Amino acid sequence: MAGVQFDFSGAQVLVTGGSNGIGLGIARAFHAAGARVAITGRKAKAEDYPQDLSGLDYHRAEMTSEADLERLSGAFDRMDVLVNNAGASLMAEDEWKPEVFERALQLHLFASFRLAVAFKERISKSAIEGGGSVLNMASMSAYRAVTIVPGYGAAKAAVVQMTMNMGAAWGLDNVRVNAVAPGLIRSEMTKGMVGTPFEAPEIDRTPMKRWGTPEDVAPVYLFLASPAAKFITGQTLRVDGGQSVA
Repeated sequence: MAGVQFDFSGAQVLVTGGSNGIGLGIARAFHAAGARVAITGRKAKAEDYPQDLSGLDYHRAEMTSEADLERLSGAFDRMDVLVNNAGASLMAEDEWKPEVFERALQLHLFASFRLAVAFKERISKSAIEGGGSVLNMASMSAYRAVTIVPGYGAAKAAVVQMTMNMGAAWGLDNVRVNAVAPGLIRSEMTKGMVGTPFEAPEIDRTPMKRWGTPEDVAPVYLFLASPAAKFITGQTLRVDGGQSVA
C-alpha cells in the first residue's frame, strides 16, 4: 500500500538542525514533497558532513548565538514552515551543573522561541490552506523524569507549554503552532544509548518493542504542516511506539 502523499510545492521550509538525525529525515521528507528546504548545522559547509545534503539549502548557525539566529532569520524573504528541531544532549557535560542546564534551555527553548517570533509575520503570509506553521520538537522526556538530562527535560517540558501558548495566541494570525514528542528514536543524539544499560529498559517500556526511526517521525511533521491538519494548533503529538500509554 502506498504511503500518504503530501504536496508542498513552492513552499519555503526551514528545519534547524536538519543536517542529521530526525531533522535530516524531516528535511528530506519536505524536499521530496516539493518544498524548497533550508537546514542549519554547526559545521562550516554542507560538504563537511558525511550525510548527503544535496538539494538542501545549508546555513551555518549556532542555536545558542543570538547573532547567528538574527542572521538566519534575516536570510529569508518568506517562510511557510519553520521546524524548530535543533538540539543535543549535554549529558557528557553534566546537565546538573547550572551553567550547562542553562545552555540546554538556550539551545532547546530560547532559540525556538526567538526564531518563531522572528518568522511569525512571514509565516502568517503563507498561502498554505489553513495557514503557515511553526513546528516544535518536544520529547517524551517532557513528561517523565530522565535524571541524566535534567536541562533537556525541563526545556522540552517548556516547549510543550510554549507550543500551547503560541497556538492560542496566534490562532487568528494564519499561523498554526504544534509540536511532536518522539520516543526512542535512532539518531546521532541517541546512538550513545545503544548497548548501554539504558537501552533495554526503554525498549521494554515501549509496546512496539523497537527503536523508532527518523522516517517514523518525519511524516507527522508533514501532516501537521498540511491542510489536512488545518484545525489543529497548540498540540503536541506523541510519536513513541506507545511508550506513553504503557
